[in-house]
Amino acid sequence: MLLDHLEHKLHAIAAQDLTRVLRVAESVTAPRQTVRGADRRARELLMFCSNDYLGLAAHPALEDAMIEGVRLYGAGSGASHLISGHGLAHEQLERALAQWLSPHIPNAQALSFCTGYMANLGVLSALGDAEADIFSDELNHASLIDGTRLAKAQVKRYPHKDMVALQALLASSRAKVKLIVTDGVFSMDGDLAPLDELLALAEVHDAWLIVDDAHGLGVLGAQGRGTLAHFGLCSERLILIGTLGKAAGVAGAFVAAHPTITQYLLQAARTYIFTTASPPAVAHAVLKSLELMRSSEGDARRANLVRLQAQLRLGIERLLHDHPHLGWQLVPSDSPVQPLIIGENAATMQLAARLDAVGLRVPGIRPPTVPKGTARLRITLCATHTEADIDRLLQALREAAAEMS
Repeated sequence: MLLDHLEHKLHAIAAQDLTRVLRVAESVTAPRQTVRGADRRARELLMFCSNDYLGLAAHPALEDAMIEGVRLYGAGSGASHLISGHGLAHEQLERALAQWLSPHIPNAQALSFCTGYMANLGVLSALGDAEADIFSDELNHASLIDGTRLAKAQVKRYPHKDMVALQALLASSRAKVKLIVTDGVFSMDGDLAPLDELLALAEVHDAWLIVDDAHGLGVLGAQGRGTLAHFGLCSERLILIGTLGKAAGVAGAFVAAHPTITQYLLQAARTYIFTTASPPAVAHAVLKSLELMRSSEGDARRANLVRLQAQLRLGIERLLHDHPHLGWQLVPSDSPVQPLIIGENAATMQLAARLDAVGLRVPGIRPPTVPKGTARLRITLCATHTEADIDRLLQALREAAAEMS
């Protein structure tokens, strides 16, 4: 019965053009990558889908640091952080992260997690106890949504970036603890949360602001310190969750907050307590990544990203002007995430397939990841893309638009 039940559900998924397909990368993460598709054929594709925004994943200095970390600490950690898995590299990384973010979170302390998903689940389930209310943006990442589902707190969702609605919810709350939860950069739209306004509301209503800065860290603000730096914020009310597998180019995650908060998470965050610590070699490599992100090289890579974003947006805006009947929409975004909304699932996947056929990997994103009727190409840029790469994508989109007209 189980197999019949699942086969029925798989057919229903396929009927809605929602089937996901696994591809295999056979080379390093880079703008040009050898990928094996569903047909088992390996091809080199020009990739516009990686979250390696600064192009650090294959940086020689990070490769050397990872090898050095393995030689120093071995391949694994051997246990959870609280048993014997918390190594010197983890401690050094946590101190470096806290120092890096101290201009925005006074007296910050950092706590390592294996992944951003684990960090979000751990933070929200631990802090969102029965005495709390959680106020969550409706377009928050799935990991934040799942974290609120695990929490014992009452969860109140507010319309995307709607400060008037959020203020009304906060004013009506009688909870002992109030937690505002938001992405810093929204992963599917690429737009920024109004963190300055959110923090102002937190201060007025004695709330705390939890920011998942997975897609802002390393990319925005001075030294790549993310959305907190972009908005020039500084407050003990800030709780920052950062991932280290995107712009940092490695893996892992962390929480940076007031020491009382991180010490409580050490006691209560189940995704921290009950899982094996990430390999210390990974933390060792991330230390080198932080050094690169804070350097003049990091500044140059961020500046190149801004140039590439402007080139792409100008080209797509011209395309949309020439083909208004297609109904495509470019979402406003000042981040490397540049979504092009197509609308229906089938049309989106047909366009993604057209691009794939000419050697471009641009994934189609469909519900439930995004709202129904807003299926899109999620174009992501890396600092290691070139102007010629952007031109090639724009030309392919123009040709596809002409064929679909």
